[in-house]
Amino acid sequence: MPTLAIHNPATGKLLTEVEADDAASVAAKAARARAAQPAWAAVPLTERKACITRFRASIVAELDSLAATMTSETGKPIKMSRNELNGLLGRIDFFLKEVDAQLATETVYDEGGMTEQIEHTPLGVVVNISAWNYPWFVGGNVYVPALLTGNAVLYKPSEFATLTGLAMARLLHAAGIPEDVFIAVVGGGDVGVALQAQKIDGLFFTGSYATGARIAQALGPRMVKLQLELGGKDPTYVCEDANVQVAAESLADGAMYNTGQSCCSVERVYVHEAIYDAFVDAFVATVKTFQVGDPASEDTYIGAITRAPQLAVLDAQVADAQAKGARLLLGGARLAGPGNFYAPTVFSHVNHSMELMREESFGPIIGLQKVSGDAEAVQLMNDTRYGLTAGVFTPDAQRARAILSQVQAGTVYWNCCDRVSPRLPWSGHGDSGVGLTLSTYGIATFTRPRAWHLRSV
Repeated sequence: MPTLAIHNPATGKLLTEVEADDAASVAAKAARARAAQPAWAAVPLTERKACITRFRASIVAELDSLAATMTSETGKPIKMSRNELNGLLGRIDFFLKEVDAQLATETVYDEGGMTEQIEHTPLGVVVNISAWNYPWFVGGNVYVPALLTGNAVLYKPSEFATLTGLAMARLLHAAGIPEDVFIAVVGGGDVGVALQAQKIDGLFFTGSYATGARIAQALGPRMVKLQLELGGKDPTYVCEDANVQVAAESLADGAMYNTGQSCCSVERVYVHEAIYDAFVDAFVATVKTFQVGDPASEDTYIGAITRAPQLAVLDAQVADAQAKGARLLLGGARLAGPGNFYAPTVFSHVNHSMELMREESFGPIIGLQKVSGDAEAVQLMNDTRYGLTAGVFTPDAQRARAILSQVQAGTVYWNCCDRVSPRLPWSGHGDSGVGLTLSTYGIATFTRPRAWHLRSV
């Protein structure tokens, strides 16, 4: 069998090697899942919920060690790893609370001896090709509702979060999920391609637009349910009546949290010209307080870049912005020493000729652009191929709604940013993807409706 080497991005050191899958083992795992799924769907919902409840309890019991594992292989600051695991608990609670109603058979007509009902049945075998930046969030958004609704899951963690993915499998199996109902599949892109070739009923992918487009091309002719959670270039507009300090502190955190490696990180900030200089000063002052260092340290806010190739992307965006006249106010370079570290980077006087304002950065780098008013802000916010999130800072609720109603985004924020709720659907426009997770819609997406026509005679 092939092996997968796992390195610590903060030190470059080898953590371990694990056994990886190949085309033959992927096919065997898919066959096992296919055989096991009907029996799992027949298990009463109360018992499926009990398994997930025990899984939740095991996360609580092992939270510190699970956080340390995630930090070691992704470079996420340890406080943020614990935040992610604690945040997952609320999402699990939401799914447990809402799944009964989502699976209940609905009687929509009952007259004259004719009854019409809608039954909600599982998709079958679901593939989840997951992400490394929030592995517990992104994975749990898929496999928790998928398992609750009676599906079998082939779970491929990112190769940059493999140990975390294997921990998920261990805890799910210990909680009572049969080993053939949730199966971890280990490897890189070739293993993802092998999964796509199997007989499956749904594929849920989180990652880059380029990979999502290839998956869509491969699966489109097969009519397999496909959901793609892709990237973003998320904008926020700061109006002239906003509280400058509050907006600057919130948006600095929104841009730099998780070392800027979030799909919904703030990646573009537009500031009304009346407060632009004051905002820039407050923003830079805030970013200067963010400590860069060992992700395992409690004091670290900016950790390592998980994927080494992303450093070149950041370098290129910095060089392009400088060549086109942007002003570098902070950072702008890799940091010396072992590991994949990049200095928190802030540019002013940017424009849309720059890659920094057009293509996803996925790192601790941000551009601040001056605008003349609401109309220009809306035009620039929509000048993108993405449409994941967008925000506005202003004390005027009516004004915020008027602005955000014109912006093409799946999620919009008023006086906040970089926030996800289990009660709200997570979706995007354009190259940010298709489909959704979270909310009651994110439970229903793992089912298919069956229409019943029942005539009594």
